[in-house]
Amino acid sequence: MSRFFKTLPGSPRTPPGRERQILRRLPRICAVGTALLALPSIAVRGAAMFNPLLEAGSLITSVDIYSISLVVLHWTVVFTVGLSAFIVMVMKGPAYVADAYPLSDADKPAG
Repeated sequence: MSRFFKTLPGSPRTPPGRERQILRRLPRICAVGTALLALPSIAVRGAAMFNPLLEAGSLITSVDIYSISLVVLHWTVVFTVGLSAFIVMVMKGPAYVADAYPLSDADKPAG
């Protein structure tokens, strides 16, 4: 029975680099960044409980919109950096042997 993936003999594996460190840190960066970006919205809502002038709604709504847009932007950046680090990690893996197939014009190439 043949193996599905045969590594290319003599192909060196590149040692893991910065991409592994980035992938390990991304969950914490995502959680901390989300919490920090949601903090202004929480603070305005907390301040509105003690100050009736802030309960107008437009300030709270504006801060909520900005906070939500920044959180979504943060998630997009984290996803993009994570995807890029994952691609680098996969590309540093071993080389594989491609399937051989006979060429019809192997003896005399057309051209």
